[in-house]
Formats: sequence, structure tokens, C-alpha cells
Amino acid sequence: MNLIMGSDCLFCRIINKEIPADIVYEDDDMLVFKDIDPQADVHLLAVPKKHIPTLNDVSSEDDRMLGAIIRKLGDLARQAGIAEGGYRLVVNCNRNAGQEVFHLHYHLLGGRKFSWPPG
Repeated sequence: MNLIMGSDCLFCRIINKEIPADIVYEDDDMLVFKDIDPQADVHLLAVPKKHIPTLNDVSSEDDRMLGAIIRKLGDLARQAGIAEGGYRLVVNCNRNAGQEVFHLHYHLLGGRKFSWPPG
């Protein structure tokens, strides 16, 4: 797999084990770890190991990997006991949407009641 890593990217550094994280799942395509500032009882971040800055940068070659990430997040929601009660899967794209780390990532949030619109 050809992984393009950003040397100053926080998530690339976590993927490379340069920065510690509470990892809950890892395979060749993704790393899933607990958010250090959780916004719900369950708050996981899933990042592709391939450096993709934003959702706007996804290509058709990423389809299989991104589908696998979403499927794994459903599995992790079931394992965490939040699937039946409900959970939220969030992707922020660019600054106005709240993206702070420019490496595509999914937030899996659950374990509390959410409102709409999110804010």
C-alpha cells in the first residue's frame, strides 16, 4: 500500500506511533482510537492510514477503504453497546465545518442523546 504521510500531520504521527493514542482497532487501512477530548460517553476517531486531507480529496481508488471504515465503525458501535440506542457518525470538511486536523477522519459518538441541528 502506498501511504502518503504528512510529516506535520497529527494523525499521521499517531498512525506512525510517534504520538501515543488509546487505540481500539487497527488494520492495514485504518486506525481507530479514543478521542482525547470526548464529546460523548463513546467518542472514537477513525482515520485512514492513507493521508487524505479532506473529504474533498477522496478519489474513486479510496472507495473500498472508506467503505471498510464505515462498516468497522458500525461493528465498534455494536461492541460499545450504543448501536441500538443510536449513535452519530460525523465527518467535518474544512474549517467552516469545524475540521481542525487536515487528515480525513470520522467521529463515532454515542452514549447520550443528541439534538438537531448539531450547532
